[in-house]
Amino acid sequence: MRRLARFGYIAIVVCAAGLTLAAGSDTKGKFYFKKTCKTCHGKGAEAGEVTPLVKTQAQWTRYFEKGTHNKGTQKLSDVVPAEQLIDIQTFLVNHAADSPQPETCG
Repeated sequence: MRRLARFGYIAIVVCAAGLTLAAGSDTKGKFYFKKTCKTCHGKGAEAGEVTPLVKTQAQWTRYFEKGTHNKGTQKLSDVVPAEQLIDIQTFLVNHAADSPQPETCG
């Protein structure tokens, strides 16, 4: 029984590590967010200020699942290079209003 429990624990750790590896880079995401998104979504900008804190983790996840921008009028991949999306998503979700480490990205 102990072996089975130990095997189960190891399986969970391996699966969790695999999920972590599939995620984007938090550090790159912050860089890309500042470089790409803050141009239009900075403080006082015409499109309105956007920071990780404006949504919860679930809201950010749904936003990226929908894949649209500008109230659904544009594909998100037309606004942000596709290779940057997973990193930006990782940053925004990891620092959302309800996350353990909320951040403004100032």
